[in-house]
Amino acid sequence: MFRNEAIQIQRKVGKQLNKVTAAGLLIALGIIYGDIGTSPLYVFSAIINGRVISEELILGGISCIIWTLTLQTTLKYVILTLQADNKGEGGIFSLYTLVRRRRKWLVVPAMIGGAALLSEGIITPPISVTSAVEGLTQLPRLAGITEMQIVSIVLCIIAVLFFMQQFGTASIGKMFGPIMFIWFGMLAVLGVFNIVDDWSVLKAFNPVYAIRLLVQYPGGFWLLGAVFLCTTGAEALYSDLGHCGRKNIRVTWIWVKLSLILNYLGQGAYLLQLKGKMFANSSLMKDISFLSANPDVELLRNPFFAVMPNSFLLIGIIIATAAAIVASQAMISGSFTLISVAMRLNLWPKFKIVYPTEERGQLFIPAINALLFVGCCCIVLYFRNSGSMEAAYGLAITLCMFATSILFANYLVLHRVKSVLIYLYLIVYITIESSFLVANLEKFPHGGFATLIVGGVFFIIMYVWHKSRKIKNRYVEFARLENYLPVLQELSNDQTINKYATHLVYLSSANNFKEIEYKIIHSILNKKPKRADIYWFVHVDTLDDPYTCEYEVQTIIPNEVIRVEFRLGFRQQPKINLMFRKVVEDMVANKEVNITSRYESLARNNIAGDFEFIVMEKFLSQDNELPFFERLVMKLYFWLKHISLSEEKGFGLDASNVTVEKFPLVVAPVKSLKLKRILRDEE
Repeated sequence: MFRNEAIQIQRKVGKQLNKVTAAGLLIALGIIYGDIGTSPLYVFSAIINGRVISEELILGGISCIIWTLTLQTTLKYVILTLQADNKGEGGIFSLYTLVRRRRKWLVVPAMIGGAALLSEGIITPPISVTSAVEGLTQLPRLAGITEMQIVSIVLCIIAVLFFMQQFGTASIGKMFGPIMFIWFGMLAVLGVFNIVDDWSVLKAFNPVYAIRLLVQYPGGFWLLGAVFLCTTGAEALYSDLGHCGRKNIRVTWIWVKLSLILNYLGQGAYLLQLKGKMFANSSLMKDISFLSANPDVELLRNPFFAVMPNSFLLIGIIIATAAAIVASQAMISGSFTLISVAMRLNLWPKFKIVYPTEERGQLFIPAINALLFVGCCCIVLYFRNSGSMEAAYGLAITLCMFATSILFANYLVLHRVKSVLIYLYLIVYITIESSFLVANLEKFPHGGFATLIVGGVFFIIMYVWHKSRKIKNRYVEFARLENYLPVLQELSNDQTINKYATHLVYLSSANNFKEIEYKIIHSILNKKPKRADIYWFVHVDTLDDPYTCEYEVQTIIPNEVIRVEFRLGFRQQPKINLMFRKVVEDMVANKEVNITSRYESLARNNIAGDFEFIVMEKFLSQDNELPFFERLVMKLYFWLKHISLSEEKGFGLDASNVTVEKFPLVVAPVKSLKLKRILRDEE
């Protein structure tokens, strides 16, 4: 049953990846392009940032934007990286599962990329919503609105946005596509509306202007930090592959890229026109008092709203705010998905996951929602305006792009792509992304430290969770199950011991069905003997593909010892209680097991026996001699474990039939104990 469901899912995914539909295109617009689509709100203001407006700056800045969108977004992600789909799924962790068997160290770039994406999830809602709401300052009626009032409005929007997460987005999600379609249509129309006033801006398609800006313009190289903001949402194109399909993404990107470039060109044409009208006398360009006193020059600091006709300004602000909310929603949902996959890959502590709707892929993680909400509020309160937030944006995500490049190069190796092409790929993108990283480092003292600190915390959590698992594996001892089968049979038939349960179920980490952890044998035989009619050993194996959901049964001793192995994809939630019940039902229907109670009175009435799950919960024993670093890692691990979901809840078990049994974790036993016995002389 599980296998058939997985096959059906994969067939649907395959059709989705190879089929372009109107609904698919609209969904892609609503889900994928929120972050990169709202970048025109703040990219040009970041490039200008108080600099004197010149043709060299405007044309060079637009040329850098056009070629960044072409090389980084179109070529790297839309054309190349989208090829690396894992049974229809994309994203940094899906890519990691495709290559993790090649090199163990590849988990490090995967964790760096995941941490960077999460930190971006904290900065995207504040900068997108703030940039849109700041458009209110362009309205004559609200010209006197204060910065604190804007901050209050932004905080209210963010609070409502995060509060609504618990109810899911199934109903309002249908509006995201049309909203983004209107948004990109508005970007294109406003762009064309201003380009016709100055066709010379089309010269920006020539990459020579970008090169001149970076090489000849004073401090031009450092402008790459601002230019990079135009492509910060590129990773979402790959992350949302499973929701929209490769062809839908590629087709919609043509429209999205065209709209973005037209708008950037329109902003540039407007600035060139305004410069020509206002600064015919070059001496005025250097008059700082004039720049600060002239209200028209103030528009230069936010050219996105300046290109709008006054009669359309209020409508434009409303549409921009709606698009910013969609962008924020996409990042929040993406963070939930990212964390859920990290949990399945044992790279993140287990947290409670809620499914607010029946729509596939819709999930809500309360702890992460609260964490993101607090982080977003702190960003808004600390930076207060979008101009300051721009300094914090982009630095962390360059690390994610680095990580994707490394993982994708290994993917190419596995697919036997010619070495010269792989090295060419690495040289080109390591050079581009290194340049962006160095340029973004200038932002560090101006706010870039914020996202690096947040990303660093996320990376530490992932690293501690992963490293502690490696340390614990030293302790796990496995025994040959066949050596204990006679003892288990004798125990099961020993009438002198009170029966612990009719069916006793242990969760086992042994990959080999012929082995069992020694701690489980110790729990059954050595602590308080646990007599049962049937002993079940359940193993959960997380696979590299996303949606596999199947099981295998090994009947070791009929009606006495049975092993069940679940093979679940990394996107499947381990609802073991529900799945195990289905397995038992199938086995009963096939007459493979008799679950009727062995008590005579209950057996006569054909009443099923009770099932009891035993969960082994570890604690760090004092009998350890760990090095300082590993001791620190283990202490952080147990602290994270304390605040995260318990083992039984993490496996979806019903607390009414679960016994939690604690056992000491001894990973580095004390080798020598200096203890001297004192002998007293008898009087």
